[in-house]
Amino acid sequence: MNSKRTKTAAVLAFIIGAMAIFAGGQVLLGKAMDYYVIDWLPIYNFILGLVSVGFTSILIWQGRKIALPAAIATLASHTVVMFILQIAYRGVVAPDSIVAMTVRIVVWIIIVWLLIIEKRKAKQNQVGGTANQN
Repeated sequence: MNSKRTKTAAVLAFIIGAMAIFAGGQVLLGKAMDYYVIDWLPIYNFILGLVSVGFTSILIWQGRKIALPAAIATLASHTVVMFILQIAYRGVVAPDSIVAMTVRIVVWIIIVWLLIIEKRKAKQNQVGGTANQN
């Protein structure tokens, strides 16, 4: 599992993670926002950004077997947080936070999709007895 799809997924994971580190880090360093910031959300964004950059993107880049489960876990985490924001913080959460979380979810769906395609291709090549040429 070490193709262009895998590398693309790793780069996407790194970029979206770096963006979360930057966004969460700004608030944690005291940057005043023009809207109400839910106390735990910047911490969540910063930590998940660090995990995405320092762990998940590396697993994906290296083509490790645990890369897909790690990507699914990241997607699931963002999805759960989005549900919490939409249910428990409806009317309080800033529209910018909803947009940022939506972008993260969409990017992680793409990452997971790329990894699933790569896993299926690798499996087909294994069954067919041919080497992966990507």
